[in-house]
Amino acid sequence: MHEMGIILHLAKTLEETAEEEHLTKIGSVTLEVGEVSGIMTDLFKDCWEYFSAKKDLLRGSELKLVTLPAVTFCESCRQEYETVKFGKTCPFCGSTETYLVRGNECIIKEIEAE
Repeated sequence: MHEMGIILHLAKTLEETAEEEHLTKIGSVTLEVGEVSGIMTDLFKDCWEYFSAKKDLLRGSELKLVTLPAVTFCESCRQEYETVKFGKTCPFCGSTETYLVRGNECIIKEIEAE
């Protein structure tokens, strides 16, 4: 369960940001999560609820998740395509000389704070 590890890292980042910006309370955090990031969003939210209840800075805050689509690039035909739908094989030319362009990230998009 790497979700809790990500939550711990996220909380540390939020605490550092709060200290730098002189914030006393986080109202919500919006994360962009790639659809092939490996993060199980339901479990991730459960971990957030558990952990945030234990921290004054985060208590009562909302975690908002925005899913980013995964996109793969084919080196053979130079086309991009939907990773989840087609996997490693390019639907345009059948090549497997492909790589993931985006869709495995987890990025803080927005923090609402006091």
